[in-house]
Amino acid sequence: MTKHLKAAVLCFGLAMPLLSGPMSVAQQKKSPPRAPIPAQILSANTVFVANGGGDKSHNEATMYSGGPARTYNEFYAAMKTWGRYELVAAPGDADLVFEIRLTVFQFQSDRLSGDSTASDPQFRIVIRDAKTRATLWGLTEHVQGALLQSNRDRNFEQAMAAVVAEVQRIAGPAVPVKNQPTFLP
Repeated sequence: MTKHLKAAVLCFGLAMPLLSGPMSVAQQKKSPPRAPIPAQILSANTVFVANGGGDKSHNEATMYSGGPARTYNEFYAAMKTWGRYELVAAPGDADLVFEIRLTVFQFQSDRLSGDSTASDPQFRIVIRDAKTRATLWGLTEHVQGALLQSNRDRNFEQAMAAVVAEVQRIAGPAVPVKNQPTFLP
């Protein structure tokens, strides 16, 4: 090795610890503590499930089978089956309002034919305090695109399951009902 090459290798070798020092300090920083889940979500007993609808898009109606109320119907059924909250018929009778909505964002479209080349369907859940109407939590789940109707419907189901799982994670497990009579066959 030449004298200059040895000097360059030595300088580089000495500089590396100095350059990696700030990175290792940054890597050692702890993530911030988790913010608490709003107490209303954890203590609520009753929920009103609201149909947030969707955008007026011809694609939304034809993209998934089941019609425009499919999102609301499936989310409502999942919440009822879960049993964590009692579902009520009016927001005034509820502790929380869960609003579900499906929106299909279309990116590039041919205005003459109405044909869309790209879209981003997504579920949006907003959890509100029924008394104050304050938003307590919101989450969005994207639905993976597909060409075939059967695959689009399957992706819809997977995204819905992810939305339900996230709501369940946030709210905590269903509480067993005490003093409920048991019936023997």
